[in-house]
Amino acid sequence: MDCDGENAHAAAAAYLAWHADNGVDLGIGHAPCDWFAEPTPSREPRSSASTRSDRAAAPSAPGSPAVTAAAPSVPAPRSSAAKRTRATPDDALAEAQAIAAAAPDLATLEAGLAAFDGCALKATAKSLCFGRGAENPALMVIGEAPGREEDIAGAPFVGPAGKLLDKMLAAIGQDGATTYVTNLVYWRPPGNRSPTPEEAMVCRPFLDRQIELLRPHVVLILGRPAANTLLETTQSIMKMRGKWAELRAGGHTCDAVASLHPAYLLRTPLAKRSAWRDLQAVQARLTGVAGDTGDAGEGNKS
Repeated sequence: MDCDGENAHAAAAAYLAWHADNGVDLGIGHAPCDWFAEPTPSREPRSSASTRSDRAAAPSAPGSPAVTAAAPSVPAPRSSAAKRTRATPDDALAEAQAIAAAAPDLATLEAGLAAFDGCALKATAKSLCFGRGAENPALMVIGEAPGREEDIAGAPFVGPAGKLLDKMLAAIGQDGATTYVTNLVYWRPPGNRSPTPEEAMVCRPFLDRQIELLRPHVVLILGRPAANTLLETTQSIMKMRGKWAELRAGGHTCDAVASLHPAYLLRTPLAKRSAWRDLQAVQARLTGVAGDTGDAGEGNKS
């Protein structure tokens, strides 16, 4: 920026406002860094033996200070981002499947996910949001992706949408003692965008293993991206919601139903009526009552 004084302040404010408008609302470092850049190749250091012999053979000029031998430079280890750029999607998926399959419990699965570098979202997010709630739940809720509040807290559904979800679950007698909450992907996408199919694909082995370890009776899927991925369909959420399906995750099979995401309900209060019907169907299924309404509803995508 070629300006000073008040012009400099105005230019800086406009620059920050431009980033905020594009969804950048959290800093993760003091200096800009291209996380996806290839590492700069470093030259092979000469062997210490040849360096010493060369220096011994070269006499110092009269009156010049003594030269102290410097330690050979060691190439810096490649960053996690550099490893990600080198791994193909198939390699990342295979690694995810191996880590997930080897996890005997939730704690080990979370540790393996924290060390996993195959999802590009990890480079831009602040925190891993693995899950919260009961470890032997009757109901498992799966949303789309963490948002800003979740990224800061390191837990899913803790912002305004999460508070609404807690109220919705309480209305059907469910809480943290009976319900487990997580997302389709475990890191916040930049600008709160929807996760890409590739991001969902590479996180799927961890989610499947999470479901298999928790063994819920019913899975409530919130929002179109999560429903499209888990139910393997391209339908809109309004066509999917309220319809029961069988969800298989590893060695566990359970009933699943899609509904509207609480974030959508905050923007569209009139849609709460449809979401309430879905919750009543979940309550009926959990209590063993035939409560499948089969109501597909109408409206726009969430």
